Amino acid sequence: MAGNKKRARQEVAAVESDERMSNKDYLKELYRLHVELVKLQEWVLKNGTKVCVVFEGRDGAGKGGTIKALTERVSPRVFRVVALPAPTDREKTQMYVQRYLPHLPAAGEVVIFDRSWYNRAGVERVMGFCTPEQAEDFLRAVPLVEQAIIHSGVILVKYWLEVSEEEQTRRLQARISDGRKTWKLTDMDLKSYSRWYDYSRARDDMFRATDTAFAPWCVANSNDKRRARLNIISDLLGRIPYEEVPRKKIVLPKRQPAGDYRPIDYPFKYIPERF
Repeated sequence: MAGNKKRARQEVAAVESDERMSNKDYLKELYRLHVELVKLQEWVLKNGTKVCVVFEGRDGAGKGGTIKALTERVSPRVFRVVALPAPTDREKTQMYVQRYLPHLPAAGEVVIFDRSWYNRAGVERVMGFCTPEQAEDFLRAVPLVEQAIIHSGVILVKYWLEVSEEEQTRRLQARISDGRKTWKLTDMDLKSYSRWYDYSRARDDMFRATDTAFAPWCVANSNDKRRARLNIISDLLGRIPYEEVPRKKIVLPKRQPAGDYRPIDYPFKYIPERF
């Protein structure tokens, strides 16, 4: 009997071990994907391709970490991240999607929206920043807008990061005690946290109205941050028909001779070496 219990515990431990990805394995896979992202970047530049990636999900779903992993080894002049603040009084009087349109990609750009026009379907609807009629009008109109974006030559990819109640609670609790993350937890986040099922209804309505054949929602299980980041980057690479652009072999040139240059005796103001 004791042997059976021991074997059961070992099996559970093995499953848990399989479910976790070590940091070593994560960094190895991330390195490989970063190399592919650089190839994608060169292809986008060479072909004048326009790519728009939308990230949506509940607070704590991992949007920011995924975007950081996606962009940390590519050029910010090619991969642009857009995270718009609350609309100004002037923008509130405009057509709803108007303030997002200037940020869409030009040729040779990959634009990543850290939250997007779908704010109207989520936080604005749930927190009462728009009327139910405005939210319904948005859901009817947005497929037409996205169809126009795609017809203009933009590759549009939409990701929804799905996190469980328990994992969201754990992550938001961690923000309270981690001085590096307290800025991520706003009064609005706390109000939103208490309305889980209102957000669930809003998400469900959003999917029904905007999960179209030409602009589908790609859903990623984000309870495991490392796996979610790798899965999303891998999926994005698979949705864009890029090819490796041949590059000439790079060799560092010789430095110029010193000639008559002599180092100056100048009191450079070096910073303290505390580490």
